[in-house]
Amino acid sequence: MLNKRTIELVLESAISCGGDFAEVFIEEKTATGIVMLGGKIENALSGKDFGIGLRIFNGFNSIYVYTSKIDENHLIKMAENASRALNANPVDHGNIILNPQTYNSNHIINIKPSDVAKIQKVELMKKAHNIIKNYDPLISQTMVRYQDSKQNVLIANTEGKFIEDERIRTRMAMQAVASKDGEMQVGYYAPGAHKGFEFYDEIDIEKHAKEAARIAKTMIHAEECPSGKMPVIIENEFGGVIFHEACGHSLEATSVAKGVSVFSNKIGEQIAASCVSAIDDGTIKNAWGSQNIDDEGNFCKKNVLIKDGILQGYLVDKLNGRRMNMEATGSSRRQSYKYAPTSRMTNTFIAPGKDKVEDMISETSNGIYAKYMGGGSVNPATGDFNFAVMEGYLIENGKITKPVRGATLIGSGGQVLKDIDRVGNNLEHGQGMCGSISGSIPVNVGQPTIRVKEITVGGRKGE
Repeated sequence: MLNKRTIELVLESAISCGGDFAEVFIEEKTATGIVMLGGKIENALSGKDFGIGLRIFNGFNSIYVYTSKIDENHLIKMAENASRALNANPVDHGNIILNPQTYNSNHIINIKPSDVAKIQKVELMKKAHNIIKNYDPLISQTMVRYQDSKQNVLIANTEGKFIEDERIRTRMAMQAVASKDGEMQVGYYAPGAHKGFEFYDEIDIEKHAKEAARIAKTMIHAEECPSGKMPVIIENEFGGVIFHEACGHSLEATSVAKGVSVFSNKIGEQIAASCVSAIDDGTIKNAWGSQNIDDEGNFCKKNVLIKDGILQGYLVDKLNGRRMNMEATGSSRRQSYKYAPTSRMTNTFIAPGKDKVEDMISETSNGIYAKYMGGGSVNPATGDFNFAVMEGYLIENGKITKPVRGATLIGSGGQVLKDIDRVGNNLEHGQGMCGSISGSIPVNVGQPTIRVKEITVGGRKGE
């Protein structure tokens, strides 16, 4: 992308006027996005973006600048100006010598999406639309979104690191809207992977499209959910979004290093029930949230966060690692060169336990079964969260009975971890996008089916 000598000169300039560390992030990205609404193409965009981000440290202070220009003189001037802005005393670091590093990719790509004609992608979307639309007369609207991207990055720093990575991802989101008596309900399913177009030969589009339609149809017939404190069984796969949001963000050094996380300074303490172990693993082959290296050039790792309820560690980036006196964990990520990196999740999940789902249900006299979770929000400082249930059911006398809509789960991540009393053996992962101060990034969330012995459920029944 840039020749090695130019990068060395930029890094030397970046610490010439003050600073003890500098890093260059170079990105070239191509992406395609197609939206189909009601079986017709609403928009189709393809584009390429290129840019360079430069970050400089001086102790715990940092500065970040970026540009899309590749002129060497411009880059050196930008680096010098950024270095001066740190207002630090100059130190002679000598010449920077970069050492290119090679490795074998953990993620095999068989068919690059850029080699596939757009018409073939549209035909795949039409197939999903037709399946959803013809599922039931109650389905009034469909939306299908297709996306693929190829991101090439080069990361170099004043410690001599010089490493590159190629990330290819694709995903298709399928949404169904069911209408009845002036009301609407939505069903949604969106599989994705760090794979090429072969992904669509490996998954069952018909099954996923029908599932989106089934959710919408089921929920249009559902009653309003009752409210109150009660046991809740949360299904596997995207149910893991609760742990991701309510607990995972609070284990990122982004908040932990500043002491504003509910889990700051708690390594070695019991923060969850003994049946709970949680992992963030950026090395899972071809998983949606996986990469070979993070956005600081460190190899991604399998990080055990919680083991048998005991907090084992955090997700740590280089800058916050300085503040915490901890090594980086291969967890530094960013949306693009326009963002400075920070600690983020990759593929985060609760590890499988030994409980059977049917036993969880039969042992729950009355409660809620959350089959699919929707969106939500969380405050990392307190762990307080609020999540919508996209598809939910009543549990009555140990059996799943009628569907209920409008359910929300309200609570604190720290308390929910302690109140999990059953963990199933059916681990699955779901795909999503996670937003934070370093932008929006692809992540996997996952868990087996779990039971929370008591949680506040918000609903409208009885209002």
